[in-house]
Amino acid sequence: MLNPSLFHRCAILLALLVTGMSAVADEFPPSITEALKRHGLSRQGLSVYVHVLGEREPRLAVAADVPRNPASVLKLVTTLAALEELGPAYQWKTELYGTAPVHDGRLDGDLYIKGYGDPYLVMEHFWRMLREARLAGLQTIAGDLVLDQSYFAEAEGEPGDFDGQATRPYNVLPRALLVNFQAVHFRLLPQSSQQLRVIADPPVPFENRIKLLAGPCGSNGRDWSIRQNDKSPTQLLLVGSYRADCGEDQLFRVLSEPGPYIYGLFQTLWREQGGQLLGKWREAPIPPQATLLQTFHSPTLAEVVRSINKYSNNVMARQLLLTLGAERYGAPATVDKGVQAVRDWLQQRGLVFPELILENGAGLSRAERISARSLGRLLQAAFDGPYMPEFVSALPVSAVDGTLAHRFNGPLAGRMHLKTGSLNDVRSVAGYVLDSAGRRVIVVILHNDRRAEGIAGLAVQQAVLEWVFGSTPLPETTTGQSVTNTKY
Repeated sequence: MLNPSLFHRCAILLALLVTGMSAVADEFPPSITEALKRHGLSRQGLSVYVHVLGEREPRLAVAADVPRNPASVLKLVTTLAALEELGPAYQWKTELYGTAPVHDGRLDGDLYIKGYGDPYLVMEHFWRMLREARLAGLQTIAGDLVLDQSYFAEAEGEPGDFDGQATRPYNVLPRALLVNFQAVHFRLLPQSSQQLRVIADPPVPFENRIKLLAGPCGSNGRDWSIRQNDKSPTQLLLVGSYRADCGEDQLFRVLSEPGPYIYGLFQTLWREQGGQLLGKWREAPIPPQATLLQTFHSPTLAEVVRSINKYSNNVMARQLLLTLGAERYGAPATVDKGVQAVRDWLQQRGLVFPELILENGAGLSRAERISARSLGRLLQAAFDGPYMPEFVSALPVSAVDGTLAHRFNGPLAGRMHLKTGSLNDVRSVAGYVLDSAGRRVIVVILHNDRRAEGIAGLAVQQAVLEWVFGSTPLPETTTGQSVTNTKY
């Protein structure tokens, strides 16, 4: 005679098979519910997807199919598409052309710089490119410095369109030739309690009116800012107060258009290396008669993706999306070409995300949308893909580096590779957690709530990740049966 308890369990399994139900928890466990309640947050704006790698079904999927704004977590889509489409060894090039032969170190013509969208042409790389030109024998440029931006179509809109902060580096518009993110680095260096040294790199004209104060740093110790000088429009004013005990401080700001910025930086670095530029600057495509003098190559895509995801660099992500468009559909690159290139790749990988809305590929958008389940499937595809090591190693590590350098100390330290995202009313993370049982777990948290970006949103993320890490017993499904591990 069949054991009644065994018969009961068999009947439940048969019912699940007949009805097609999967053993997936669709209710938050008590610790997450308590975190929401404690911080006055509704569950309506929260989507969570948790899937142990190697298991057939997710462990937890709450509102997992609701399209949400992911903020910078959307960079996972752009960077994985780029790794698989272009390959981790892909490099951007920047070319130097001359309109006349170089004799005895002198170019009796114009020097053209043609950009191909290098997202990481920072000052040290730009310096090295010019250094290679000097070592090749070029010293004096009798003509103009001419910038060829034709590989990318001109970006639509203005830098301040997103949030009105036009001088913030994250709002810089993509360009085929983008140098040092177009930013000026201001450093405050207290020399003593009486003297404050200020450095601008690259150099720009400014007047320092910051009042140096004595006493402990405190919450208001770094009360300084940069603004235009009404009496001298070409000069900046540094105003406010600063306490010497605060030590060194820094600020990055975008203060000019791309052309003047590149020209000024070129002049500074070229003179430092003993070169001369006798002409001015302008923008124009390279003429047919120009001769290629030098080709400079960027770091590899694998290195660039690390910078994009570790530090959530919006400008680099937008450059990458345009590069995808140009490589697949030809120059000039446009956002539409880049978006279509990503959609084509998703289709080829069998990743159908009907809810996906892509605007710029960086997540710096109020329009972009994706669901937690789709991001979970993307992370599964990445882990099963050929460039899993490059992709995972590019994610911030809890309590170690990137945007997680100061988060999740304690038991969670070093056990999570997570991409973070934050906008007003948005807080998100997605990636991989090594739980206390040694299992690798995909976790996606998309939180859209008017208070999500503050401490409350962080507390909810902490509760979810602690639950995942601790292998807390799963809540009951709607059938009243506890979820068990379902292996392949």
